Amino acid sequence: MHYIVPHPKLPWTVLLSLIAIILVSTISCDLLFPGDDYVLIWSDEFNGTALSSANWNIEIGDGTAQGIPGWGNNELQYYRTENISFEDFGGGERGLVIEARDDGITVGPDTWNYTSSRIQSKDKAEFAYGRIEARIKMPKGQGIWPAFWMLGHDIDTRPWPASGEIDIVELVGHEPARIHGTIHYGTPYSYRGNDFTLGSGDFSDDFHIFAIEWDPGEIRWYVDETLYSLQRSWYSAEAPYPGPFDKPFFLLLNVAVGGNWPGSPDGSKVFPQRMLVDYVRVYQAR
Repeated sequence: MHYIVPHPKLPWTVLLSLIAIILVSTISCDLLFPGDDYVLIWSDEFNGTALSSANWNIEIGDGTAQGIPGWGNNELQYYRTENISFEDFGGGERGLVIEARDDGITVGPDTWNYTSSRIQSKDKAEFAYGRIEARIKMPKGQGIWPAFWMLGHDIDTRPWPASGEIDIVELVGHEPARIHGTIHYGTPYSYRGNDFTLGSGDFSDDFHIFAIEWDPGEIRWYVDETLYSLQRSWYSAEAPYPGPFDKPFFLLLNVAVGGNWPGSPDGSKVFPQRMLVDYVRVYQAR
């Protein structure tokens, strides 16, 4: 608690400014961040020992059961629960670990060389507009493909890409210092996006905050509060502008292995690779 004793010669306008500064300094930085324009409405801080079933669903398999073998990208991994864990990251931080491995798995008659995990919040945590962010330490390596992204909640009745996709951050492991933020939509299928490259080091060296700020008709991408992309123009015959980005979307976190974009692992010793997630937070505009 701070107390102020009025100075007899101090103007009241200055005094009121000082009071405001001191009051702000007593409020948690977490409550203020990312600014007065937003208020926190949902989060998963991943401080426990198991994934919250109230927040997340765990995807299982290679996409065949979902009708999209290779998850639509010719990916090589089998998703399972065992590649999810929770650890202390140091400095009082604890969080989620998604680990890609080359341990191999046989299910029925089929075998996969790689395993990983993918979680999503469909029907549990879905949002339209606001600021969506996560603090993540990325994996790297040829063929590694981590992502924090969103899909339209109506994907079951309006198949991708008409339902829309917002990639808050993606990284292909052979470019570990470069991240991408993209929207996908259709029909006809199209996409828009941009990328950001660190000045030194790569995204596996430390945690970074990846975020979008999403308003009607505009989406902005940030890394550590640096704005690197803004999209406010797209078209889809399936829905009038600003559709399909005018409805609730659900969250996804995963580490894929292989696929059309990153290519396959090249035999170099890159496994295991771990995506460390400190938290996911959603803010709503005041």
